[in-house]
Amino acid sequence: MTGGDFPLWAACLVVALALAGAGFALTGSLGLIRLRTFYERTHAPSLSATLGATLILLSSMLLLSLVEGRPVLRDALIGLFITVTTPVTLILLSRAAAHRDRHEKRPGAPPKT
Repeated sequence: MTGGDFPLWAACLVVALALAGAGFALTGSLGLIRLRTFYERTHAPSLSATLGATLILLSSMLLLSLVEGRPVLRDALIGLFITVTTPVTLILLSRAAAHRDRHEKRPGAPPKT
């Protein structure tokens, strides 16, 4: 299938998914810049990066599936790894920062549980 053979509905859907994913990624980036504390900064990018990457991967999977004429699921592995690693990384970074804040007795540190 070439660019001329690509259905209009599929092209619109691919573009819409890619733009929505880019929009969520941009929102997370702006949240990273605008929020003040480390704990606030870790929240917005982790949520929006996962959703943005998922939408972009869905767009890629749809495009490649239509071009190759068969379901293309190899991009789903990328989505799986992003979905699994992003929350784990967020938890580890937050725990390390909380430990550092308690150890250095910084104001606003989360209470020890």
